[in-house]
Amino acid sequence: MATDVLTPAPIRPLTVWYNTKCPVCDAGIRHQRSRLLEAVKAGRIEFLDINLEPDALARFGAGLDDIRRRLHATDEESRLLVGADVVLEIWRRTPGQAWLAGLFGMPGLITLTRFAYDRFADLLFAWNKRSGRW
Repeated sequence: MATDVLTPAPIRPLTVWYNTKCPVCDAGIRHQRSRLLEAVKAGRIEFLDINLEPDALARFGAGLDDIRRRLHATDEESRLLVGADVVLEIWRRTPGQAWLAGLFGMPGLITLTRFAYDRFADLLFAWNKRSGRW
């Protein structure tokens, strides 16, 4: 007699969509990826180039320029994270950097973190566009 074995659903990783055409963005993700090598190999986090799949987040209403402007990610529960919230989630998962997520994600400081990230992202996006990267 066969017994039913419940197999757990596969764990979806944190999937981070970023822009490899931006040299600053690409360098930052390469650095984080090297720090997260174990998690990447285990499939708990993945980094994907939005330029290879420009419509990947269309179901969330995010277009190519949105993702070129700010990091986007989907978490294990298929929730969309954007901007500073992606950075905080990456830090939470990076050995030795969880304290950064705790600090910059604190109530009261999170608003300033998001504001600073968004202004930097806007400047970086404009610089890349002026430089003809897309």
